[in-house]
Amino acid sequence: MPATARHILVDSEAKCLQLKSEIEAGADFAEVAQKNSACPSRMQGGDLGSFRPGQMVKEFDEVVFSGELNKVLGPVKTQFGYHLIEITSRW
Repeated sequence: MPATARHILVDSEAKCLQLKSEIEAGADFAEVAQKNSACPSRMQGGDLGSFRPGQMVKEFDEVVFSGELNKVLGPVKTQFGYHLIEITSRW
C-alpha cells in the first residue's frame, strides 16, 4: 500500500508548532517547506514522492500509513528532528 507525502523537517518542537500554525492560518505548505525545512526535499516543497511501508523511519511510517489525508500532522519526532507531515495520497 504505497503513499505519497510531503514534509517539513526542523530541529525543535517549538519551530514545528510555529510552522504548523502558519500553515493552518493559510500559508502555503510548499513555500514554508522551501524556506524552513532542513531536508533536501525542500527544493520540491517537501514532496517525498511515493513510498511503501518500511522505507521511512518507524515514527514517520506510523503517521503516514494511519493518519488523515490532506491534513498537516505533527510534530512527529524522529532521529532526524521534528516533522510536519501531509499525506497527499494512499492506495
